[in-house]
Amino acid sequence: MEVYGLLASGYGDWPIIKQIAWLLGQVMNGIFNVLSKIGIENIGVCIIIFTIIIYTLMIPLTIKQQKFSKMSAVMQPEIKKIQKKYEGKKDQASMMKQQEEINLVYEKYGTSMTGGCLPMLIQMPILFALYPVIRDIPTYVKGVKDVYMPVTEAIMNTNGFQKIMETIGEVSPVLMNPKAYDYSQADTIVNVLYKFQDSTWNTLMEKMPSITDLAQQTMDKVTHLNSFLGINIGEQPLTQLTTALHNGSVVGIILAVLIPVLAGLTQFISVKLQPQPAGDDKDNPMASSMKTMTYTMPLISVVMGFTLPAGLGLYWAASAAVRCIQQLAINKYLSTKSLDEMIKENQEKAQKKREKHGAPAKEINKMATTSTRNVGTVTKGKSGISEAEREEKIQKAQQKAQNSKPGSLASKANLVSRYNSGQQTNQPKAEDESSSKGKKGKKK
Repeated sequence: MEVYGLLASGYGDWPIIKQIAWLLGQVMNGIFNVLSKIGIENIGVCIIIFTIIIYTLMIPLTIKQQKFSKMSAVMQPEIKKIQKKYEGKKDQASMMKQQEEINLVYEKYGTSMTGGCLPMLIQMPILFALYPVIRDIPTYVKGVKDVYMPVTEAIMNTNGFQKIMETIGEVSPVLMNPKAYDYSQADTIVNVLYKFQDSTWNTLMEKMPSITDLAQQTMDKVTHLNSFLGINIGEQPLTQLTTALHNGSVVGIILAVLIPVLAGLTQFISVKLQPQPAGDDKDNPMASSMKTMTYTMPLISVVMGFTLPAGLGLYWAASAAVRCIQQLAINKYLSTKSLDEMIKENQEKAQKKREKHGAPAKEINKMATTSTRNVGTVTKGKSGISEAEREEKIQKAQQKAQNSKPGSLASKANLVSRYNSGQQTNQPKAEDESSSKGKKGKKK
């Protein structure tokens, strides 16, 4: 999930993502206000509660996605059989037949090719929008912004403030390029101050001595807001680790590495708990992807957890921990459902959907009961009917001919067929009488 955050860093102002971020920001603001009324003003606690709420709301999408993954493991052998059948055939007719047969497999299991992609497509904008809310909390949480406003106003009343703030803001740890941000706006100054660490505050006070007292008061309030289990979530763990090593503080070293290690560990457990593709099929892209994610995502979490503010690492650890608990519950829920039950549920949903769009009941029942053993033969011929339907008609015609009325043309055709194949050609008495009557009629 951290990859979404890294990608989102450049897309926070994009349409849809921006609107979702605003909505999520209202949730975060509400959490802070509720906690503030009961005497808890702590950004770390807000991040954890916020993460639990958002990921709980996404449980239905997660279940749907994992149901599809389980179904996909069953469908894959049948789909591969069809693909092997048309291997090397690149003409349009063969490709269309292949696609048609694959679609029949999806129809059989009551799902579609987009069944696994759709939940992910819905989740992605939400996950993208989470990152700017955690990164720029004062933008969305009024109570936090109010803490920075007095010193912000004092800074903006200082001569040459914009140039000073741009110089401080374009370097680490703020890294807000003046070409991309308007340093004449109060909101920008607040966001810059939110990314300050102790050393950055000292630099500001050196350049603006007149605001030293107000800046120190703001530092104290911010430290209170950002203090979580003795860790300043506004600072980078790498900076905290360097300071702890310099001071020889064992407790400081443990606290500095705690959040990044937790982020990586919970991420690893979360991925391991997810349903793994069956078998060691090297050609299965899902299996390869899951194996890569199992080890690379935790490493990304640890590395980025050291180099970004600890608040982001706390969010990653909290989100992974929530996903672990959810995954245990989802695994238990899915274990109570057999594959046949899931297929039946999918078929019923698909049937209702087709009925809604006006598909005939006979066609719906046929698609619901299609056996993939016959998928390869269900292709349309020139006559507009499938080979299976044509074979069924031929069998019915043969059966009707065998039970034909004695003396009929069909009966005589059967007699000739038996004679040619060396079988007994004795006709029923009624047929002999009919034949003899015909001969007498000719003599007269």
